This record gives sequence, structure tokens and C-alpha cells, in this order.
Amino acid sequence: MFTKEILLKEISSIEQDIIQYRRTVHAFAETGGKEFKTSAFIQDKLTEFGIPFEQLEGTGLIGTIDTGKEGPHIGLRADIDALPMPEEETNLKNPRVCMSDTPDKTCHACGHDAHTAMLLGAARILAAHKEDLKGIIYICFESGEEMGAGYGPMMAGLAKYHIDTFWAIHVLNYIPAGQICVQAGPRMGGAAMVGITFKGRGGHGSRPDLSVNPVFCAANFLTNLSVAFGQQIDANETVTLGITTIKGGGIANIIPDTAEVLGTMRFFSEKEGTKARDLVKEVAADTAKYSKCEAIFSPYMERIGTPLINDEYYSSMITERLTDVLGEGVTVHSEPWYASESFSMYLKQWPGVMGHLGIKNDELGTGAEHHNSKFDVDESALKLGAIATVEYVLGVIEKGVKPQ
Repeated sequence: MFTKEILLKEISSIEQDIIQYRRTVHAFAETGGKEFKTSAFIQDKLTEFGIPFEQLEGTGLIGTIDTGKEGPHIGLRADIDALPMPEEETNLKNPRVCMSDTPDKTCHACGHDAHTAMLLGAARILAAHKEDLKGIIYICFESGEEMGAGYGPMMAGLAKYHIDTFWAIHVLNYIPAGQICVQAGPRMGGAAMVGITFKGRGGHGSRPDLSVNPVFCAANFLTNLSVAFGQQIDANETVTLGITTIKGGGIANIIPDTAEVLGTMRFFSEKEGTKARDLVKEVAADTAKYSKCEAIFSPYMERIGTPLINDEYYSSMITERLTDVLGEGVTVHSEPWYASESFSMYLKQWPGVMGHLGIKNDELGTGAEHHNSKFDVDESALKLGAIATVEYVLGVIEKGVKPQ
């Protein structure tokens, strides 16, 4: 029988291995679509654990633990890519315990190395106790999450399977290590991109009347948009407007042909997010019209990323499991995180939970913002993440899938 005492003992016995998995993947630090060494490492480990797998288009993988017994079909997911940004030798306080092999170019500044390590550790335990389990467990490693490149191949790979529920973990820098948030409801923001090129007519800076200046058009657009947002977005909903780039020309006496505006919006209501995207396009088109310019929208503005919403049934189940195994205070409530995640699309299709695992430790110097060159992980948290993943599987098997 696979008791909680056995689980805690066995996770403790492989804790240093899980930490080493993280350090290995951290050193590789491969960006989306190029995770060749990372994928090969995962394949080696799955083979070592006796877990058959299929390679997806690109570098993603799906491993399968088929118990041969009737039961729930459970998906477990981790992302494996790094970011194209430099890594500093120290975190917020101390030297790092491991570094990217290419610290001037790429690094794991979001925690996907930890996600991969925890899922490998959990898969190892689950495979070792296959006879104690029921149903089928799918071990999913998604490539290119940061750039949205791996979600499509993963969905294509999963299309042939029946799945009842999905689980994932994302480390979170502002929750203390030793705690995890698995509460129900909206947990991460949906995203809509802003990508607009205002097309005018270039010319000499001395005679703006003979040109159509797209720089003024872009500037007026931002002013008009800020007014429209404040007056038209539902006050009961939050939609953040993060304009990050306005670019046009580069020489003092040349009026450019085009000016570009880039940014993102984040929200927890897909309806309001769609409304905000449409408002951006409307204001851009109207501003361009009276400026004698043309507004050209990037194709990615047609896509609306859904918010990540944890299911009440499975959230309650994993909260009870973790409290029983690890005691009160391990599961905590936390404010929703405005970052976006492709796992939101999994949860739109299958009910489940993404746990937010705390990694903040002031003494160690972990707690820097995600996508920051000082971002680092308190590796003591990996044990809790692996336990939570196994407990999710055990909980679904024991409690059953969500009633239809």
C-alpha cells in the first residue's frame, strides 16, 4: 500500500537527485524550440524510470504510465524552455549554486528548470509504485512555453487520449518556500498582444506639411487610448495596459514612413480582455484616420489568451491531501498573478489545478522577479512540489474524477 509515510520517505530519499535534475537543466538553459539537450536528458530519465514516451514535433515529450487497471486518466505537465536573457552570478544576496552554460545569452529566469525537475521526481516515484495505482498518467513536457511554440504540438499529441484532469506547478517568487497556493478560481491572467504599425509618408524634417508623420500619430494614439481605457473598461474588472515600445525613425531630420507600438494587456475575464483588444484596435484606426495614416495590426492581435482558472473540485481535493500529509499552513491563499501561462489552455479543455509553489527565501537571496537576471530558486521547495504532484494523482484516484 502506497501510504503517505512511504511517499514522504521515498521523496526524501531522492531529494538530492531532484535538485541535481534542476541544476542539470539549469545549466543547459535552452530557449524554445532548441531544448535539444534538455529533451535528451528527460528522455534518458524517463527510460531509466521505465516510462515509455513519444516525441512530439519539436522537442516536447509525452511519457505514459499505464497501470493496466481501470481508473482516471491524469495529465501532469511541466515546461522546459529557458529565456534569451543574461544571468548574473549572484541572486539577491548570494552566489548562485549553479549557472547557465551561456550566462551572457540564456538562463532559466522563470523556473522551468524547477518545473522539469519536480515532474521528473514525481514521475520516478509514480512509476516505482505503478502496481499501487489505477488508470493512466500522462507525463507531459512542453517546449517553447515562453514563446507559445510548444502548446500546439502538445495539444496535437494529447488529442488521441481521453484525459479527465490536468495538474501543473509554477514556482512563484513572492510566496515563501515551504508553501504552495492551490486555491480555486482565476490564478493567472489572460493576455492580449498589442502590435500596431502606423503607416504614414516619410520626408524631410524641415517640411512636415509635405509628409504624413506616423510618430505624431503613434503618440496621439497612446494619449487617446489612455482616456478610452479609463472611461470604457468595466471598473469591476481589471485589465492592465502595458505599452512597452513606441518606435519610429532614428534620425533628427528625417520623418519616417512608419511608427510601431507594442505591448500587452492582462486580465482575468476573457470577455473584458476581448473588449479591451477591440477598443485598442478601434482607437488606433480612428487616430490613424484623422492623422492621414493607416493602422496595420499584427496578426497576433487576433488571438486572445485565456485566464488560468483552477477548478473548485480538484482544488479542494489537493488542499485536503496536502494538509493531511504535511500539516496546516502548507497551502496558502495568494493574490492572482498577472503573468500568463499556456497551461490556461489546458485548464480550458480539462478541469484541473496549477499550483503556485513558493521559492522566496530572504537568507538565500531567492525572491527576485521572474524574468529578472537575479531570479533564483530555493531548492528546498522542490521536495514539496514533487510531493504535491504525486498527491494530486493519489487524490484523484481515491476521490474520483469530477462528477459531470
